[in-house]
Amino acid sequence: MLGGIFEISFKTIMPEMSFTSKPEQWTCERFDISVFQTAQTMVFAIEEINKDLTLLPNITLGYSLYDNCMHLPVALRAAVALVSGLDEVISDVSCEGMPPVLAIVGDPASTNTIAISRITSLFHIPLVSYYATCPCLSNKKEYPSFFRTIPSDTFQVKAMVEIIKHYGWTWVGILVSNDDYGLYALKIFNEEVNKFGCISFAEIIPNASEEKKLLQVASIIKTSTAKVIVAFSGGTNLFPLAKEIVRQNITGRQWIASESWSFPVEIATKENFGSYGGTIGIAIRRGHIPGFQKFLLQAQPEPGLSNNLINLFWEKMFTCKFPTNTKKQNSSNAFRLCTGEEDLKNTTSAYSDVSEIRASYNVYKSVYVLAHALHDLMSCENGKGPFRDNSCADIHRVQPWQVMRHLKVNFTNHLRDRVAFDENGDAVGIYDIVNWQLTADGNVEIKTVGVFDESAPSGKELFLEEDQIFWNFNSHKAPESVCSQSCQPGTRKASRKGEPICCFDCVQCAEGEITNEIDSIECIKCPADFWSNKERNQCVLKEIDFLSYEDTMGIVLTSTTSLGVCLSVGVLLVFIRYRNTPVVKANNSELSFLLLVSLTLCFLCALCFIGPPSHFTCALRHVAFGISFVLCISCILVKTIVVIMAFKATLPGNNMMKWFGAAQQRGSVLFFTFIQSLICIVWLSTSPPIPSKNTKYQNAKIIFECDVGSVTGFSCLLGYIGFLACFCFALAFLARNLPDTFNEAKFITFSMLIFCAVWVSFIPAYISSPGKYTVAVEVFAILASSFGLLFAIFAPKCYIILLKPEKNTKRALMGRQA
Repeated sequence: MLGGIFEISFKTIMPEMSFTSKPEQWTCERFDISVFQTAQTMVFAIEEINKDLTLLPNITLGYSLYDNCMHLPVALRAAVALVSGLDEVISDVSCEGMPPVLAIVGDPASTNTIAISRITSLFHIPLVSYYATCPCLSNKKEYPSFFRTIPSDTFQVKAMVEIIKHYGWTWVGILVSNDDYGLYALKIFNEEVNKFGCISFAEIIPNASEEKKLLQVASIIKTSTAKVIVAFSGGTNLFPLAKEIVRQNITGRQWIASESWSFPVEIATKENFGSYGGTIGIAIRRGHIPGFQKFLLQAQPEPGLSNNLINLFWEKMFTCKFPTNTKKQNSSNAFRLCTGEEDLKNTTSAYSDVSEIRASYNVYKSVYVLAHALHDLMSCENGKGPFRDNSCADIHRVQPWQVMRHLKVNFTNHLRDRVAFDENGDAVGIYDIVNWQLTADGNVEIKTVGVFDESAPSGKELFLEEDQIFWNFNSHKAPESVCSQSCQPGTRKASRKGEPICCFDCVQCAEGEITNEIDSIECIKCPADFWSNKERNQCVLKEIDFLSYEDTMGIVLTSTTSLGVCLSVGVLLVFIRYRNTPVVKANNSELSFLLLVSLTLCFLCALCFIGPPSHFTCALRHVAFGISFVLCISCILVKTIVVIMAFKATLPGNNMMKWFGAAQQRGSVLFFTFIQSLICIVWLSTSPPIPSKNTKYQNAKIIFECDVGSVTGFSCLLGYIGFLACFCFALAFLARNLPDTFNEAKFITFSMLIFCAVWVSFIPAYISSPGKYTVAVEVFAILASSFGLLFAIFAPKCYIILLKPEKNTKRALMGRQA
């Protein structure tokens, strides 16, 4: 004998407790003919096995079925009745032989199963459930006799999570029933989702009587920004909330249905489609049982029994009553008597619909599991058995605990489906993925659109026919359900205070940092020679900044330098051409020639500052600058000294010019220049200027410049030029009013004033100028001071030589003196 417990009725009537008489039986109402199909599946499977000549030959299986009325006390009463038998008086004889049942198929509800399993475990009676999915039942220490042909909710949660991850939904809400099924599912779902996303809200589904709570939960759903809502509940528990959601016209939500309500008739209707259309459900694997529909239509009532399930079904199907049940009806209520001759073949109902056999198929497999266990027990050979001394059980006196030892079955049924249990007594985790769609005639069709198979290779567990999925949104595409949009490359996530980690702001990476991934938590700093691009998603080589000939500024400075060189050479040629004229002779032609050559060198040294620095150009630019300017200032200084001595020589008795003739003048210029050369030699030999990459002032650019090396050497070079310039300016200033034949002291004073002004203003400009502009300022100072000297000293002379030749005579010069 096998026992079975099914959910067939949906309302329980409790008897009155008077304490003066024996309480009556609990009664059940609201018989569901669609669920009765599952009970009939057990009958069909047992009859099919009894007719099979290869499975359990010469053994006949019997059955005893109970309705739990969706109420725990009734389910417990049914379990106790199956375990202990129907006899009210237990005798010693009752304890001998085989027990009332060897195993029980059921209960479908997780909460009921937990309670029943504690009873069956005491007697080691196998309990094989076809619908209880609570993960807690996988604990073999607490529920050693429990097995199931439906996967645990652990696998169902994995299937849901894989769908959610597939579409990138990181912000979801969850509703659960207030029972073990819902609460355990919530715990596992929360753990899984927190690995990649967040729970927007988690609410327990209220009962129909909790109107205030219903409104509160509906309001939470309506105001939440989560577009995806997962519901772990039976259809009956969810129905009151579903009605409220439809009443408030809450749409634009993608529902993910657990297997308990993937196929409820109450919710999957045309009226509810606006809110629940496109629901994606996890469904028990669909099966096909040949000959099952024919069996269902051959059912016949037994009018003599009042509580027989087939009789209750018959009354519900044909809206009549058998005479044995008329006593329960109020005399005022009219009813039609059942004859038992009504024809099921002329009816169309959920009872006879075998197009979506899911729960019934699990019942079918549960019976075959027990049959195979009994067959293995019967086929056992002594010496190879699972019991003490490798003995076998006697099929004629078999006990439930012996059947349980043989329940480690692994077979492929005649429908080519693998049936097996893992170490926890759980079935293989495989589900159909279904989608609620509206057909052309206005009915809701629940269409299979994919499969989740836990045993598939990693990464291929989920298969979806995405072109077959209906999305109940204006875009007809999968919705987005995120608290915050993904942060694109170049930005990082910044958490919002007091909000889940899925709610964040996207902050652009700082300069010099990048991210090239979506939803990066932190930015990566670029290597030393690299910098972030504008989008902050890639490190690029830093721009090398130096004053080049291709820059506009470089072109202008080069052109200006060329002009200065041309003017200097031009003036030199004029002086050479007119070297015998009084103006040239009166201004010390040899020093003037040397000064023009040094000015040409000053202009040319500016070109050393333009272009990429190298070891050679770094040394050359500073040495050329230092020596050419000292040579220039030395010539001017000697010319100034000559002017002063020439004035002194006009005084009676003064013969100073013989001590400072041409040789002494050349020697003085060479001496002053030699000192600068010595400074340069010491500087270059100890710590010369070298090219360097400077990133201290501009992070985005590498300033390619010449590092001066020894600051002391560079300071000595500039200081020496400054000393000569100041000394020259002082002498020229003192001699500016001397009555010379052509008073050059005034022009020297003016030229040195320009020179000193340029280089004094150069210092702050040089320090504050960034990058290549530092070099540009230095070149500008060189050119400005060179042009100042050239124009201040030679412009008046060229004016007379070229434009006023009549004044370029000794008489004219003497006249000026007069």
